[in-house]
Amino acid sequence: MLTDHHREARRTAIVRLLRSSPVRRQQELVRLLKREGHAVTQSSISRDLRELGVMKASDGYVLPDTAELSSRTQDKFSAVASFVREVRTAGPSITVVKTTIGSAGSVAAAIDKAGWNEVAGTVSGDDTIFIATADARAQGAVLAQLRSAFGV
Repeated sequence: MLTDHHREARRTAIVRLLRSSPVRRQQELVRLLKREGHAVTQSSISRDLRELGVMKASDGYVLPDTAELSSRTQDKFSAVASFVREVRTAGPSITVVKTTIGSAGSVAAAIDKAGWNEVAGTVSGDDTIFIATADARAQGAVLAQLRSAFGV
C-alpha cells in the first residue's frame, strides 16, 4: 500500500526530473520514475501532473512558476507545521530541523516537495532532518523559508 510519503517522494522526483531535462510523454516519465524505484502507473502520473499544475507544451511538460508551485505545496506545510519544534544551523551549509518523534519523514517530504532551488538534499531520521545547501547564502534563504513555512 502506498502512503502519503510515497506520493510525496514520487512528486518530488517528478519536479526534479522535469527541471533536469525535457520530458515529452507520460510514458517517458513513468519509465524514468520506475528506473528510480518508484511504483507508478500512467494514471498515477497523470493525477500527479494535474495536482502539481504541470502543463503540456509542444516541447514537453512545463512546471508552474516557483510561486505557484510553492502555493500548491503550502497546504502540505500547514499539515505538518505543528510537528516542527526547532530550526538551527550546523555549519555554513547544513540546517537541522527538529520535529516531534516519528514525523521527520513527513516534514522532509513536504520540504522536498516544495522544490526549493537552494536545497541540495535532505536526510531524515525519526525526529531530525538534515538539509544540505551549497553555501551559507543558500542556507540563509532556506532558513527564511523554513521559518516562514513552519512559524519557528
